[in-house]
Amino acid sequence: MNSRKCKRMSMHTLFYFNPIKRNKYISKRLLLTPALFFLASCSSDSIGDGNGITQPPVDATFTVTKTAENKYHLKRTYNNYILSKWNIDNNGYNTGKSDEDISFPDAGTYVIQHQAIGIGGEVGGTSSQTIVVPTSDPVSGNIIQGGRFDTPEEISKWSKHIISSTQAEWVFANGAVTMVANEGRQQGIYQAVNVEAGQKYVIDMVASSETALVDTWFEVYVLNSIPASGTDVSGTVYRNINTWDGCGKSPFKGKVSSIGCNSSKNGGVYTASTTGKVYLFIKCGGKTVNGLSIDKVEFRKI
Repeated sequence: MNSRKCKRMSMHTLFYFNPIKRNKYISKRLLLTPALFFLASCSSDSIGDGNGITQPPVDATFTVTKTAENKYHLKRTYNNYILSKWNIDNNGYNTGKSDEDISFPDAGTYVIQHQAIGIGGEVGGTSSQTIVVPTSDPVSGNIIQGGRFDTPEEISKWSKHIISSTQAEWVFANGAVTMVANEGRQQGIYQAVNVEAGQKYVIDMVASSETALVDTWFEVYVLNSIPASGTDVSGTVYRNINTWDGCGKSPFKGKVSSIGCNSSKNGGVYTASTTGKVYLFIKCGGKTVNGLSIDKVEFRKI
């Protein structure tokens, strides 16, 4: 619908004095000026009415250029829209730049999706490309095994740690592991990894929930040993999602480094104090947790 906004003025407003009495020689040109101003004060607020807010055709295509082993440069082809959103390896759409540099330290096949966001925040187009990485990076490759939870063999690399005896369980299914918990109960999962003294490692993973969390905590630790069953764990938290700290209170999907809380404390970086075996430990619990899932768990040298 086309609408016009006009600042209407009465003749009494335009001529609040009597020009004939004040100055009988006033010019006709001066009398016309208020009328011209009245006409100019009307403006259109309709899309497509010549006011500069019409969205031209949107093309979301992009190019992929290999810049080094395991590293790639993404560049959108056109700039006829407001912004880009990138979904890297199904980690969730995140607002990005027209050019993005990415890396895949692990061998595999990765799908890159790009959304073009036009005027009004509407998705104007989506395109995708597939990148095949032939070999893993020998330095920053993932030392976690089965971090994608895709097969029974991968799932077998993980162990459960019982903290609460009931009403909390990690469920392995559909290429992820999902927590269902109630009444403040919690449970953990863990995997042993070998580390080198003085070496720094970065920890991350993809987390998602289709519903808002209620009084929920999700915490990632590195432990020297696993306590007895029925015992809670504590220590340095390297990644977390915590509704009291303000995250997880609406549906989400993305790297915990991006969507989690308190990432500025240590950046998810663990420094090994001795050479040997440690345990990556992940626990979750809460008043109402209907489906917080994690996937693509990473523990990498940096």
